[in-house]
Amino acid sequence: MARKLPALTPDNTAFWQGGAQGTLHMHRCTACTRFFHPPAPACPRCGSADVGPRAVSGRGKVATYTVNQQVWTPDLADPYVVAIVELAEQPGLRFVSNVIGCAPAQVHIGMPVQVCFEQHDDVWLPLFQPVAQEAAA
Repeated sequence: MARKLPALTPDNTAFWQGGAQGTLHMHRCTACTRFFHPPAPACPRCGSADVGPRAVSGRGKVATYTVNQQVWTPDLADPYVVAIVELAEQPGLRFVSNVIGCAPAQVHIGMPVQVCFEQHDDVWLPLFQPVAQEAAA
């Protein structure tokens, strides 16, 4: 799948390169103890500049999703799932990604997922795949 890669900055490098170690990093504010995304130099909740990346479990649930049916470029496989995933660490800690590793028709709201990474150059894209039923229980 053809993807446009992000520009790496001091604020987002841990997020985009944590996959090299198999770890998802989210920014966390030391002052109010909240995780937030996207990474930024200050907390969007309290304004503190005492923020930085922290490793998270990479587990979450599909909050909502859509199945793309349109072939936008010849390199883009279709159909594919674009989902908002809410991470287990904190209610409301969400971000947009793709769900892979299953048929689009199998994806559903509340589906347990686990991060996996796809490397492109020096960027590791965080994608999500279904958690096996026995591991989810």
